[in-house]
Amino acid sequence: MSRSAHPAGPRHADVYPEGHYSAPAADLNALDEKVWSRTVRRNGDGVATVAGIEVTRLAEEFGTPAYFLDEADFRARCRAWADAFGKDADVFYAGKAFLSRTIVRWLHEEGLNLDVCSGGELATALAAGMPAERIAFHGNNKSTEEIERAVSVGVGRIVLDSFQEIVRVAHIARQLGKVQPVQIRVTVGVEAHTHEFIATAHEDQKFGIALADGQAAEAVRRALTLDGIELTGIHSHIGSQIFDMAGFEVSARRVVQLLAAVRDEHGVELPEIDLGGGLGIAYTSEDDPREPHEIAKALSDIVTRECESAGLRTPRISVEPGRAIVGPTAFTLYEVGTIKPLEGLRTYVSVDGGMSDNIRTALYDAEYTVALVSRRSDAEAMLTRVVGKHCESGDILVRDAFLPADLAPGDLLAVPATGAYCRSMASNYNHALRPPVVAVNDGAARVIVRRETEEDLLRLDVGD
Repeated sequence: MSRSAHPAGPRHADVYPEGHYSAPAADLNALDEKVWSRTVRRNGDGVATVAGIEVTRLAEEFGTPAYFLDEADFRARCRAWADAFGKDADVFYAGKAFLSRTIVRWLHEEGLNLDVCSGGELATALAAGMPAERIAFHGNNKSTEEIERAVSVGVGRIVLDSFQEIVRVAHIARQLGKVQPVQIRVTVGVEAHTHEFIATAHEDQKFGIALADGQAAEAVRRALTLDGIELTGIHSHIGSQIFDMAGFEVSARRVVQLLAAVRDEHGVELPEIDLGGGLGIAYTSEDDPREPHEIAKALSDIVTRECESAGLRTPRISVEPGRAIVGPTAFTLYEVGTIKPLEGLRTYVSVDGGMSDNIRTALYDAEYTVALVSRRSDAEAMLTRVVGKHCESGDILVRDAFLPADLAPGDLLAVPATGAYCRSMASNYNHALRPPVVAVNDGAARVIVRRETEEDLLRLDVGD
């Protein structure tokens, strides 16, 4: 039976049939540098290391499951995005991918801005010292309390997502004696080649105001007439895990056409355009993501060309990479428990985590790779399905993977490219305790988000 969902992790909305898998790698001990963070290696004994630390030592000190985040890699990716876009553009890290106070401090130190989409994310950003003017606030249903706090602290922009929100933000800003910079999020009718749940630019979805039928133009009219807000630009986001720039080209053209229409009707040239994020990363060796400098050049060329054609000054461009920065910088470490061969099918390998620490395979049919990292093995390859310990048949981490046939309980497996949307979407399903996030750098490791305890779990349970 075919799976009906598109795999949101892999390439371009291909729909893989049940039983699809690539041939085993020639060397099961190889760690593809495209998929793993930049400091991951194997030492002479075959044990994987990150930032010079053996994973066996990390497991002993911090336990499993746990997320290990390569600080040097994270910072290098921040710098690569900042350098690629330069001083005439803005890079906003999309905090929904993964956010903590340490991450916010790193972003601040590396010169990136921050995009938040909830009061909790805003609170984390402010607690870690991110200047409010470098924060953008997204969301399709911001509460009155969230808007009041965002306006009060002076966030750099609020991205308006509906006609009601235009009025709501303007009213709150006037009450607070503020003029709040805003952008209007428009849906441009471009559906990125990805899972329908995370393709966000087509009209039949909850985000934004559609260009179709003049709705976006009407939103601009209303925003320009209201005191309390200053309309600075247009925002567009076409999806996630995108490798093909064609969708951005169509999106940019339609947004620039709206800018030209605004100029012609109102005599105003809006100074900003935000093209969102959604650029893909390599979850498997088959994925081929673009580098930041390629993305920056492509987007700059698209916007410049379209603005010249429309006779507009080129607006300041913003982008919002989240997954593209943090995704490749972390892996999740597990310990193997039960191994269950099914004759003629595959071997089920159960680990001590599962869908509570990575929901993406169950939610999106996302594809990952996995490796035995606590030792080297020269055994033949066996087809496996790596699954979690939860009471759910869909509790799958890696649907089809080749691992050494001598795999045994107690071995350590690692799943790379889990920096984005794994800890941030983690749950307490089956009352599991959410794993820690451990930053590793230059031979040292430290917890930046601690492992939950039973006391944490019970603290919210008020009892009778």
